[in-house]
Amino acid sequence: MGPSDAPSLGSAASRRAGAEDARAVADLLIAARRAAVGAIPTAVHSEAEIREWVRGVVVAEREVWLTEDGHQLPLAVLVLDGHWIDQLYVDPAWTGRGLGSQLIELAKSRRPEGLQLWTFAANVGAQRFYRRHGFVPVEATDGSGNEEKAPDIRFAWLPS
Repeated sequence: MGPSDAPSLGSAASRRAGAEDARAVADLLIAARRAAVGAIPTAVHSEAEIREWVRGVVVAEREVWLTEDGHQLPLAVLVLDGHWIDQLYVDPAWTGRGLGSQLIELAKSRRPEGLQLWTFAANVGAQRFYRRHGFVPVEATDGSGNEEKAPDIRFAWLPS
C-alpha cells in the first residue's frame, strides 16, 4: 500500500510521514496531549525533548502515518512500532469526526495479525474508542512501569 492508495475521509487523507514531517508530527502530539490533560497525565518531557524524540526516533525508526486535510494541514497521526500502536492522536479541533477510526482501520490493515496498545486507566474516552474497534483489555498495571507513573491498561486486537 503506497501513499497514493491510503484511505481517505472526505478531503482528509492519510499518507506515510517522513523526516520532513517531524515538526508536524511533534506539533500534533504536543497539542493533543496538552488538550487531553485530565484524561491523561501531563507530559513528563519538555516540548524540546518531545520534538527531538519525534525527529530522532519516531519518524526515523517507526511507521508513521499523517492524516491531512486538502490543504496539507495535519489533523491526526498514527505511529506503529511493530505490532504496537505507539501513538494515535487527533488534533483537538478535529476529534469526533472519524479520523481516529480511519487510522485504526489503517493500523488493522497494516497489521492484520493483531495489534496492542497502552492507554491510561484514567482515559475512559480512549478505552471506549478502542473497545468500539474490537480491542479488549488484557493487562492492567499500577503505572510503575511507565514514565508518568500513572495506572494504565494494555489493550489487544486480534482478527476474528
